[in-house]
Amino acid sequence: MSELSVHVPPSLDGVRVDRAVALLADVSRSVVDTLVSGGRVQVEGETVNARSRPLRQGELLTVQLDDERPVPPPGPDPSVVFEVVHADTEVIVVDKPAGLVVHPGAGHPDGTLVNGILARFPEVAALADEDGVDPGRPGIVHRLDRGTSGLLVVARTPGAYRSLVNQLGARTVSRRYRALVIGAVESEVGVVDAPVGRSLSSPTRMSVSRKGKEARTRYRVERRFGQPVPSTLLEASLETGRTHQIRVHLAAIGHPVVGDEVYGRGRWLPGSTLDRPFLHAFSLAFDHPGTGERVEWTSPLPPDLAGELARLSG
Repeated sequence: MSELSVHVPPSLDGVRVDRAVALLADVSRSVVDTLVSGGRVQVEGETVNARSRPLRQGELLTVQLDDERPVPPPGPDPSVVFEVVHADTEVIVVDKPAGLVVHPGAGHPDGTLVNGILARFPEVAALADEDGVDPGRPGIVHRLDRGTSGLLVVARTPGAYRSLVNQLGARTVSRRYRALVIGAVESEVGVVDAPVGRSLSSPTRMSVSRKGKEARTRYRVERRFGQPVPSTLLEASLETGRTHQIRVHLAAIGHPVVGDEVYGRGRWLPGSTLDRPFLHAFSLAFDHPGTGERVEWTSPLPPDLAGELARLSG
């Protein structure tokens, strides 16, 4: 058994203890329920009995976790829902819905996009035997956060996998996002060039850090809104692909993504019904591994994000 011990950061001030543990320990709510009912969650040395207990900044949160076990190779799961926007002999392009985890991991052993891919395209499982491929992530060359929707490419052959990995390393894969952020962004265009690394105060958070890896995000303003409060719709593009990069960078310049509980303190616009960050990967382009042709796909905003925009005005 291992122990997670962390002082509650400002971003989790007022957040329910069950939600905070799920975020910090990267486990499911059902796992959190088991931890709480088993007396394995403490705040300031006192056992937590109510999952709804709000946390306060600076409190010491301690969680006794089971030692991590190896995640078994993923299997097919035809119940996983996602849209295939393109498939050929080399690649599969999917439109991932918000809430779907890309690959199995701690707290998410199944029910992931990988499980769904294996149900529809069983040959992808053979990639797990290729050198350099994580057996738990066959075909996966990049990912989207659980709460982020949009386009993602999956390799279908070893050659396609190597090609896409090389293109990502050479930064020739184009990934563009739409993000609604809090406040009026001053410049029409801009770039955030700041290294991103693991947060010292929270094991599952990232932060701008001198010890982090190079990270660069470009953005441009698409629309500005004044009501119900100032907000800005941005197009953001990745030059690097660090974990949570866009969310970390936009929060670092004072404009967190609307609905981002981790980096934006859960700041929603008044009257919002969103239950996830307003972040959508709407454009994906790369050189096709088979033909060498430059190919691109786009995805419209899903209904929850489109509905959020529809109620805003200048």
